[in-house]
Amino acid sequence: QLQLVESGGGLVQPGGSLRLSCAPSGFTLDYYAIGWFRQAPGKEREGVSCITKSGGFTEYAESVKGRFTISRDNAKNVVYLQMKSMNPEDKGVYYCAAGWVAGMNAEYAHWGQGTQVTVSS
Repeated sequence: QLQLVESGGGLVQPGGSLRLSCAPSGFTLDYYAIGWFRQAPGKEREGVSCITKSGGFTEYAESVKGRFTISRDNAKNVVYLQMKSMNPEDKGVYYCAAGWVAGMNAEYAHWGQGTQVTVSS
């Protein structure tokens, strides 16, 4: 019953934007730090961004700094990943995960099934 559900993925043109959402099923997100990860075909999963429980601190992979924004609305029990100026390197399956400590190398106990993001003209 502990489940995270990502939504908002799809096809976007280079330079476009998408906003991903991460919503829980069976628990409240404000107990957890949240991380966003992505995995492209044939590549290892990589951390994209993470946010602390209160949303006061965030972290981004170097490749997405200035383009992606992570945020959370604990009252609505949702975490977002706003992606702008997207390029083909941003393609992949995006996952959100919940853990105790924010950090892209931290351990995350709960993972979603992912949402597909395709960047193509």
